[in-house]
Amino acid sequence: MAAVAHCVRGALRPRYPLLSFSLRTSPRLLCVATQQKNTGQNLEEDQSQSQNEQKVEPSSAEKRLTEEKAKLEEQLKDVTDKYKRALADAENVRQRSQKLVEEAKLYGIQSFCKDLLEVADILEKATESVPKEEIKDENPHLKNLYEGLVMTEVQIQKVFKKHGLLRLNPVGAKFDPYEHEALFHAPVEGKEPGTIALVSKIGYKLHGRTLRPALVGVVKDA
Repeated sequence: MAAVAHCVRGALRPRYPLLSFSLRTSPRLLCVATQQKNTGQNLEEDQSQSQNEQKVEPSSAEKRLTEEKAKLEEQLKDVTDKYKRALADAENVRQRSQKLVEEAKLYGIQSFCKDLLEVADILEKATESVPKEEIKDENPHLKNLYEGLVMTEVQIQKVFKKHGLLRLNPVGAKFDPYEHEALFHAPVEGKEPGTIALVSKIGYKLHGRTLRPALVGVVKDA
């Protein structure tokens, strides 16, 4: 104890001479003061360590929460992308279905129109076969028959036009393989090569789609 008191007095003599003096007379007081000082330092160290532990624990929790947040955001992004793709696919299917329905409405009469074209061809041939010089008032039966055929032909063309069926009579036009079918190629004086000089059979288009190509003769180089 005497050695401890001597060391403490040596350490405190330069700054605290009064305390050093009192320590000579009260070694017990010195021990009590030293214990209190050590206890205070230990308390401060414990508080500092506890605060550090408290600081570390929230950081670890925040790290876990950040990782969970990143995972949830990635999952949300993936689900959103799949949802958008599903919507786009559904819209494409809807548009294709709607287009098929519209085409079915437009071209559903295609076979029926092809059959009627034969009737129109017969009417056209019938009117063309009647000699024009025989159509006179003196021959009323032939005249009435001819006029009836012409009226029927005009009416059937009106019905065709109403339903989107149009004639193709491409005399003088450029040859188009999507609308015309060439029966022969021949040089024709005064005609440009590649143009149509003769139409053997009238063609038809249904709503812009070639239903029957026109049978034509095409001009070629001499």
